[in-house]
Amino acid sequence: MPALPELEGVTHRHVEVEGIRLHVAEAGAGRPVVLVHGWPQHWWYWRRVIPPLAAERRVICLDLRGFGWSDAPPGRYDKATFAADIVGLLDALEIERTDLVAHDWGAWAGFLACLDHPDRFRSYLALNMYPPWPERRPSPGAALGLWRLWYQVVLATPGLGQTLVRRTDFAKRVITTGAVHPEAWTEADLESFANVLREPARARASVQLYRTFLLRELAPYASGAHRGRRLTVPTLLLHGTRDVAVDHRHLGDWQEWADRMSVELRDDSGHFIAEELPGVVADRALSLARAEL
Repeated sequence: MPALPELEGVTHRHVEVEGIRLHVAEAGAGRPVVLVHGWPQHWWYWRRVIPPLAAERRVICLDLRGFGWSDAPPGRYDKATFAADIVGLLDALEIERTDLVAHDWGAWAGFLACLDHPDRFRSYLALNMYPPWPERRPSPGAALGLWRLWYQVVLATPGLGQTLVRRTDFAKRVITTGAVHPEAWTEADLESFANVLREPARARASVQLYRTFLLRELAPYASGAHRGRRLTVPTLLLHGTRDVAVDHRHLGDWQEWADRMSVELRDDSGHFIAEELPGVVADRALSLARAEL
């Protein structure tokens, strides 16, 4: 495995959850806030968000199973398992309640965790991900937007997906595509993300992540499997409109099912908003944490 990147004030350890060793990076002290990344990244995604949060909070950055320095066991890599891992981590760390910040697939898992265990989350800052409730009557624009899934189909293809992740710079190109602030990444940052995924078990995890979504999770989501389930955790969805993967124009019917949720759209960011706008993300996370909820 590649060496862990270093950030001042951050410590590292592994926590066992249901027989899986999950890597966590920690900093600061005080009331906890848990940060969860998406594909194709790991805890280093939060490198510019950690310092301002850690000035006030105990920051806990989770590497999802199959990513970073966590175990990469065989399996489907469904998002409900990611959600269970988040809650399992809270149990293992004896944290009764936390604020949550999550991006991409981590944010999908975050929505599920908040739906399943609302008592465990004081607030939720979701970054660039669809909420669990799609449009009841999808517009023609939503159908045309299916082209955005092209990279998922490629990654989900056995053989091809692993080859792209292990043998090419595909992951690095995905991160920077559509960026408003390409200077947000150094080559070392991009290599940190790509190198870990080149390990065979983690490359397989990436394939399984997208195969599971396309073959098992997309249809239930599109048919409204979560309609009727209310989100009661105070939530802000912060979304960069230059995102080429998640279309801000089709965020679904969240107003009907989310009691205390709002959406903030930012025209000055693409998909990887915590890297392009770290100050904004940290500010919104702290504002939620300070609020009398």
